[in-house]
Amino acid sequence: MDITELTVHELQEKIKNKELNIKQINEAYIKRIKEKEPEVQAFITELTEEGEKQAEEIQTRIDNGEKLGELAGIPIGIKDIICTKGVKTTCASKMLENFVAPYDATVMKKINAENMIDLGKLNMDEFAMGGSTEYSYFKKTKNPWDLSRVPGGSSGGSAAAVAANMVPWALGTDTGGSIRQPASFCGVVGLKPTYGLVSRYGVVAFASSLDQVGVFTKDVQDCAMLLNVIAGHDEMDSTSVDVGNKDYTQALQKDIKGLKIGVPKEFYGEGINQEVKASLETAISKYKEMGAEVEEFSLDIAKHALATYYIIACAEASSNLGRYDGIRYTYRSAEAKTLKEIYKKSRSEAFGAEVKRRIILGTYVLSSGYYDAYYKKAQQVRTLVMNKFNKAFEKYDVIVTPTSPTVAFKLGSKSNNPMEMYLSDICTVSVNIAGLPGISIPCGVDSEGMPIGMQIIGNKFCEETIIKTAYAYEQETKFREKYKPIFKK
Repeated sequence: MDITELTVHELQEKIKNKELNIKQINEAYIKRIKEKEPEVQAFITELTEEGEKQAEEIQTRIDNGEKLGELAGIPIGIKDIICTKGVKTTCASKMLENFVAPYDATVMKKINAENMIDLGKLNMDEFAMGGSTEYSYFKKTKNPWDLSRVPGGSSGGSAAAVAANMVPWALGTDTGGSIRQPASFCGVVGLKPTYGLVSRYGVVAFASSLDQVGVFTKDVQDCAMLLNVIAGHDEMDSTSVDVGNKDYTQALQKDIKGLKIGVPKEFYGEGINQEVKASLETAISKYKEMGAEVEEFSLDIAKHALATYYIIACAEASSNLGRYDGIRYTYRSAEAKTLKEIYKKSRSEAFGAEVKRRIILGTYVLSSGYYDAYYKKAQQVRTLVMNKFNKAFEKYDVIVTPTSPTVAFKLGSKSNNPMEMYLSDICTVSVNIAGLPGISIPCGVDSEGMPIGMQIIGNKFCEETIIKTAYAYEQETKFREKYKPIFKK
């Protein structure tokens, strides 16, 4: 038995039956990290030594008869944008290379309250700006299915670590598809919750009205379990919404008879790879067989959503990144002599090209004379996008689209072409603009054996509906039993 192949709910079952203990589980994952990290490059900071000690302590407490939670001792990986007390939180940037967080983000407090074991901080595009994890200052993460390809981004380290069985699950963040797209590329489950369901306190801000913490897991059941842990109202986050306590595992039902699925024809047109389209059509046919009511409809937002997203995201990034000035807790240029030089040289030397590009774009759209033409108009279009989704959800329970127009692309093939990279987000950004929940689950592979993701979008705070829709399909098709990463070189 390969312990690292198991899902979290399978690990729990084996702990309960005394087939495995906490030390054995963590030793297996630590060994796996040592074996696969040199190839995959998913971690910025490994916490394996600390994890080993923690596993021993938790096992001792259990042996002494202490009652701990069901997730005690389960390993996890954390995207390096989430503050972790006493541990470097770098955002994969030279600017924060030596920043040690003085406090825990709310989601980390919740993870720690469950006595889970953080095995490390995971790689990402710098400040979460990118779709391939090639914009990290430290390293380029590889896709475990094919090491010559990207894992997606910006949460590529999280997706790759779960796909490579280096952690059983991980946290990421999603601003325009940064959980769902890498989940699709790496053949895992990725959930972006409704904006406001999970606290953003202690998560380094990229675009505050779009960012949302979410999860990467091996299957949908684990996804519901981890969402149970991190969801909930937080007084430390003014955008947090109180929807009461919910148990998302209650949504793990196979019966979807009568479920109304909307299929927006615009998301299956130009720019969508034919194999991706064919795989989605097969999945939709499967839903029909299972008793769902499927209907094609028009959701004409994709052509507006991408431009709207990049105007809003860059504007908010330019504002949020103003705090990195070389004065307080960030990188400071050794050559700077005056205050002006500290600002200019520190930011020039420590920010990467993509971050600079977005700051410049954002500053431009917020500047006098251009604010009304760009930022204000983008916010008006955002309202239109929300209204179109609201209208669609009057008729449909969920909306099904491809997660990405293509499978994972080759390393280096788009990193020098920002526009082409931005187009990778065409299927996902509208969900963030409208603040909706979305989940990506694997629905097949292409002719080269690369995973294809299906995106299921729900109405606000209807996570149960998308989890149920995803779970029913997953149980019917058993993707994980048929396919697994092969680390092709």
